[in-house]
Amino acid sequence: MQFVYPTFLYALAALAIPIIIHLFYFRRFKKVYFTNVRFLKEVKEETSARQKLRNLLVLLMRCLATAFLVFAFAQPFIPQDVEVKTGENAVSIFVDNSFSMDALSEEAKLVEKAKQRAKEIINAYSVEDRFQVLTNDFEGRHQRLVGMEEAIGLVEEIKTSPAVRNLSQILTRQQQAMNSGKADNKVAFVISDFQKNTTDLQNFKDTLMEVNLVPLQAVQENNVSIDSAWFEAPVQMLNQPNPLVVKVKNWSNETADNVRLSVKYDGEVKPVGELSIPANSSVTDTVNINIRSTGWSEAELAITDYPVQFDDQYFFSYNVKDVINVLIINEQTQDARLDAAFKGIEFFKMTNQLSRNLDYSRFPAYQLIIANGLINISSGLAFELKQYAENGGNVLVFPAANANTESYRSFLQSVPANELQSFEQQERAVSDINTEEFIFKDVFENKSANLKLPVTKGNYRLSTFASRGEEKLLTYRDGNTFLAKYKSGQGVLYLCTAPLNEEYSNLPRSGEIFIPMLYKMAISSARNRPIAYTIGQDNTIETDNVVRGGESVYKLKGETEEFIPQQRIVTSKVYLGVQNQVPTAGYYDLFLTPDSILAKYAFNYDRRESNLAYIPANQLRESAPDNVSVLTNEAAASLTEVVSDRSRGVILWRWCVIFALLALAGEILLLRLWKR
Repeated sequence: MQFVYPTFLYALAALAIPIIIHLFYFRRFKKVYFTNVRFLKEVKEETSARQKLRNLLVLLMRCLATAFLVFAFAQPFIPQDVEVKTGENAVSIFVDNSFSMDALSEEAKLVEKAKQRAKEIINAYSVEDRFQVLTNDFEGRHQRLVGMEEAIGLVEEIKTSPAVRNLSQILTRQQQAMNSGKADNKVAFVISDFQKNTTDLQNFKDTLMEVNLVPLQAVQENNVSIDSAWFEAPVQMLNQPNPLVVKVKNWSNETADNVRLSVKYDGEVKPVGELSIPANSSVTDTVNINIRSTGWSEAELAITDYPVQFDDQYFFSYNVKDVINVLIINEQTQDARLDAAFKGIEFFKMTNQLSRNLDYSRFPAYQLIIANGLINISSGLAFELKQYAENGGNVLVFPAANANTESYRSFLQSVPANELQSFEQQERAVSDINTEEFIFKDVFENKSANLKLPVTKGNYRLSTFASRGEEKLLTYRDGNTFLAKYKSGQGVLYLCTAPLNEEYSNLPRSGEIFIPMLYKMAISSARNRPIAYTIGQDNTIETDNVVRGGESVYKLKGETEEFIPQQRIVTSKVYLGVQNQVPTAGYYDLFLTPDSILAKYAFNYDRRESNLAYIPANQLRESAPDNVSVLTNEAAASLTEVVSDRSRGVILWRWCVIFALLALAGEILLLRLWKR
């Protein structure tokens, strides 16, 4: 046993007061008159013995009452397994309000049980202490210390949220809030279901802060979720099947049968089929999306699964451009065969310019730039083409037979790409097509058919630097490259080793090669743009800047909310940061004015909450460092008492007051009922 205020024990000297009273008061004699003195001796002996016993018992009661009152002021306690600290407390309480806390325990939803536990913890402390109430949302109002009454009010307002945080992030945020105060003691509580994929206690290194984990046990539930989806091709094409790959995950220990998958687009719900997913694994299925109109479109995947349903839908969006702009840069005159190739496709808009009369500011408006037959690539043009490619553009180069290889070398090195070597005037035939790459993938129904492949009468040899990342699209019989692809930033450079004019190449006459090559180069991209974003992650959305000059404020609008995202404009691009501004899954429209939608973006809930595997309390206790305690469900049946005992030990002063009162009551009974 220990005492909070041991100096009060000096007051035990007050025990001398009842002893002194006993010695002086009960020793006084009182005369008793008898009419007959025959029994005087017997009465005297009997009265003296009883009186002595009564006086000693009264003395004992008074001494006990005095001693217990002194002990009450000294506040005795029995210490528990943690050090008892005195002074003001800063208490941080994290209440897990993620979607997994909507699961049911034996009594109610876990989030409601967590709120009750939080209130019990608050009530275990005194009104002088300060409290932080924290959730996964990391709201600004939750970053400060408040009084007891306000803390209980904040707990009452907690609702489930799509936000998900790792345990180390939570403890770090609690540490920051408590360090902002001046309290002597800092104590953190984490009330959660402690899912395995978010409990990273090993990443929190502070061993000084007292941490208490309060695990809540949910009824184990099976769960199936749509994990992710993506298009096979980097861009979507009009009036053609666009394969969409869907990944569905089974998080339980049992096989999930008859999981129905459907897709909704163009206002129609179309069943895809039923899936059977083995335990703790995933399957992929392919859905063909037939796009019948240009512009932005919304689509939704869905499965049937109960009771956890927040991850049964997957929203996504895609864009098919109304017009594909192509710029052809010529040395002197335009090429009639290039013109004919693009004029045959109605949604291509072609522009011809001479190399000496270029408007570089218009480059970002084109999806494909073709440098056709240029003798020199000036340093200015080389820089602009490189910048254009790095920002996501596609560049196709047909060199002139008499090209200045030094100017080309400078440009190709900056990409980087393999460089033009000597020009060789000899006939070569193309023999191999890379049908695994996007440009020629799914172009030919019969790959073994006798295709009319290009033949050239003169071409450049290329250097063979492996570090340049060359991908061969068309190859000569001798293994040399006819058409190569190089990634440059977010865009692509395509380099043909032969001039396009009829004197050296018959590529334009190979329509089954030339037309799909130009078409898919114009719509291709070096990277797949996301068809959906995840709520709670640090998403940066890239889009085209539709405003040239002046200030502009882009806005995002969902079904029920509208907000201004963080925005950074860099030349022709706008980078939008949404951070935690998206509250619910669904579609959000980007606009400058409400009557003009610039883009549509889809957001989905974080799938980390789909894994309902929890860490048992005994494993938490085994892996926890010395400054971390685990309060199990059984021990926390009355959490107020448990926390109070742990923070201040088993409090005994109340018992001391009770015993003091009982001693006084005993004294009164002795004095009134024990007659002399």
